[in-house]
Amino acid sequence: MLFKDLVQSWLKYYEKCVKPSTVRVRKHESGHLINYFETIKAKNITKKMYQDALISLKDRLSDNTIEGVHTSGRMIFGYALEFDILKTNPTQYATVSRTQKTVEDIENTKEIPKYLEKEQLSLFLGAAKEKGLSGDYAMFLTLAYSGMRAGELCALKWNDIDFNEQNLSITKTYYNPTNNNLKYELLTPKTNTSIRKIELASIMLDELKKAQSSQNEIMVLYRKTYHDKGFVFVNNENYPVYPMYIKMIENSNETYIKAGQSCY
Repeated sequence: MLFKDLVQSWLKYYEKCVKPSTVRVRKHESGHLINYFETIKAKNITKKMYQDALISLKDRLSDNTIEGVHTSGRMIFGYALEFDILKTNPTQYATVSRTQKTVEDIENTKEIPKYLEKEQLSLFLGAAKEKGLSGDYAMFLTLAYSGMRAGELCALKWNDIDFNEQNLSITKTYYNPTNNNLKYELLTPKTNTSIRKIELASIMLDELKKAQSSQNEIMVLYRKTYHDKGFVFVNNENYPVYPMYIKMIENSNETYIKAGQSCY
């Protein structure tokens, strides 16, 4: 069996056990190995050949990406051993050496803030409220006050919100690698602990109620064509917003905050 065929055999087995988003990652990672071993028989791949492939990847991939490639490699050859396709595992003893930073590297690295300070958040939410598109303020307010992941927010439905108990339930996440409105999927959360309830602050409750009322008015006007699947945050075509939309606005935060102007 050629290595590329072994990978395809493993993927067909693997995709039955995990979410599509995980399969997509593994396909990408195993693709790097296919570039090296595509036309080589799997049984002829030696431990040295496999280690040399990992070393060669350091010229163009990050340490974390190579770690992922190695993880997929171990899974592929582990599958081959489990089902008696191969008798040896070339990934055994293979290592991924991490790049050592010099003092100069550390000194020259510019720290990129991973969060907004209180004043910056207030400035950004103010822009969303005054300058943003319809629903932007409620969306970013919910993200800021709840700590939800973007995919969880995109999958949020009105029946996940309990206005009486003042909480919302996280039970799913949004998946749409092509950012095509019509081709989204709802998947289970990232981990079991991701299934949770979040208390809603009064400011969130008020804005979500306003958003629901506004959405109901639009539904009445366009009841025949409205894509009514119960999503809280929707785009102009009434399909759920996707994470890339949120990311685009997040990427403009720094420019906006520095300039003191709207990021929209």
